[in-house]
Amino acid sequence: MFWRIFGRELRASRARLALALLVVVSGAAVVSALVNLQLDIDGKLERTFRVFGANVLVTPKNGAASQALMPVSAWDEIAARARSDNRIVGAAPYLYVVARIPAASADAIVAGTDLNRVREMSSWWKLDGRWPSAAAEALVGADVARKLSITPGRRFTVDYGGKQQAFTAAGIITAGGPEDNQIFTGLAPAQQLAGLDGRISLAQLSVAGSATQIRQVMNNLSAALPDANVRPIPEFTTAEAQLAEKIRMLVGATVTLILALTVLGVLASMAALATERRHDVGVMKAIGGPTPRIIRLFLAEVGALALAGTIVGCLLGYPLSSWISERAFGSGVAMQWEVVPLVTALMFGAALAGALPLRLLGRIRPAVILRGEGWSL
Repeated sequence: MFWRIFGRELRASRARLALALLVVVSGAAVVSALVNLQLDIDGKLERTFRVFGANVLVTPKNGAASQALMPVSAWDEIAARARSDNRIVGAAPYLYVVARIPAASADAIVAGTDLNRVREMSSWWKLDGRWPSAAAEALVGADVARKLSITPGRRFTVDYGGKQQAFTAAGIITAGGPEDNQIFTGLAPAQQLAGLDGRISLAQLSVAGSATQIRQVMNNLSAALPDANVRPIPEFTTAEAQLAEKIRMLVGATVTLILALTVLGVLASMAALATERRHDVGVMKAIGGPTPRIIRLFLAEVGALALAGTIVGCLLGYPLSSWISERAFGSGVAMQWEVVPLVTALMFGAALAGALPLRLLGRIRPAVILRGEGWSL
């Protein structure tokens, strides 16, 4: 009998229940999309920030001294670890020399490095020209190029301690940072120019992972390189942590708001439904139907509503989260199956909270209803 009445009530109130179902489906879809995206957001941010370059520096222990250098063997150790540890997504050595440009009677910083590695780690640089393909070619920072009137394809000479070396500007780079004031050459030409074969100034690394994983990589490098300082670049690590925290707060606030709106939507539908069925409830109570069983009938409708809405919402939530991820990060997102029970619990809680008007069914007096007198919530 219970299920017969349950089915009849569903058919009789399908319009109002459809509206409540739409509210639950919409809420479940957006909540599941945001939660699914939130579970993958750390990895997305890690990959996004790694595009913007290094976040770890390796410098000599006496790094405060102007002539502090590291042996190239330290770089060999870093390069070996970069090949074996997939958390190190990029690394490059650097030798910095303050040289003279005779044609312009001005000084410039020459940064000798592995340009192929730098290219992988610095994909956000704007390049006018091309990347160097020979040892006698260089990249010139935008500020240096403007000050020295260097254009792509132009040759210029660099002087360091009376030793001169000629380069051709393969391209002009704009990075929006200190790189704009530097001239980038291969590591070997810079070492030859400065007479510092087998020496480097520092190494930059791009390490992916959580803060704990990054610290673990740094600790491993510190143990392997006792004569070097391994430290994070605070601008990147702080910005990444702050952005991740803000996104978590935004997602949390949005989910809370959507749940509140779902509660209000279900609340309005259930209040209208209870008012609409007051005559049915009065008749059932008049023939001996206990109030708890009548309330269970309504709760069964709410439960079915929440279950159906959650299933449909989760099915719609995955493509929605993938679409958001594509627009924000340029790549899709994997389905996190733990989202389903979490969203189910949240939507059931919201639906039950919206069913609070059902407790007022106990106030219905059959005699009043059967006499045709009005009753409202």
